[in-house]
Amino acid sequence: MQFRLRTSAKTANILKDLQARTKLTPNVLARLAISLSLLDPSSVDDLEADNQVGFEINRQTLTGSYDVVYKVLISQHAGRALTDDEYFPDHIKKHMDRGVLKLKNHYDYAGNTEKFLVSLATLDPKS
Repeated sequence: MQFRLRTSAKTANILKDLQARTKLTPNVLARLAISLSLLDPSSVDDLEADNQVGFEINRQTLTGSYDVVYKVLISQHAGRALTDDEYFPDHIKKHMDRGVLKLKNHYDYAGNTEKFLVSLATLDPKS
């Protein structure tokens, strides 16, 4: 069982940029990114892993007491039961990588932190 996830360099740069703009910590932004990715019904299995190393996130810091909830949601999205090694760090990293791009697009479209947070809070999961 792994307890640390290494982000890709691209993901780390986007998280750092969004942190500077929003004053939200990378772990909060990563959770939002994972949530956005889970709204996308397409599979993350075909996403290529970026092997350039960004920074390291501890599993407890990222999912905390909700680790089982994250695993269930990600397994449900995958359409099958995931082993612990498939779930963390593989699938959760792929969801984070895909989600940070969506998160960045949301921020860029909103233009400021207040509008960004409102757009996320009022996001229609069916669209």
